[in-house]
Amino acid sequence: MDRWLGRHAERIYTLLRIVAGILFACHGAQKLFGALGGTAMTSNPMMLAAGIIEFGGGLLIAVGLLTSWAAFIASGEMAVGYFMVHAKGGFWPILNKGELAVVYCFLFLYIAARGAGPYSADAAMRRP
Repeated sequence: MDRWLGRHAERIYTLLRIVAGILFACHGAQKLFGALGGTAMTSNPMMLAAGIIEFGGGLLIAVGLLTSWAAFIASGEMAVGYFMVHAKGGFWPILNKGELAVVYCFLFLYIAARGAGPYSADAAMRRP
């Protein structure tokens, strides 16, 4: 499998980054604009901050611009969200409905450590 998929690793990573970024931005769009079946929560300062991080950070991650910074902040936001909202419902994320927050947290931590990759705005800006 490595011989076939391994040569596509950078493209697959790019798809992962784009899909995760767009889905994260959708969560922010729900909080900020009430889009996609959500309810705008801009009157709550914590939800407003979360919406801005999710929408803006998700878009930055998707296009690969300032990716490591955006992903690191998004990872931290998901950790805070998990402990503020989900952890009080029990220890196991599958029981307290926090598994998506945990997955996003660690996915964005990985993206922050790895960077945007060669198919990104960050990489395009570095090219001569």
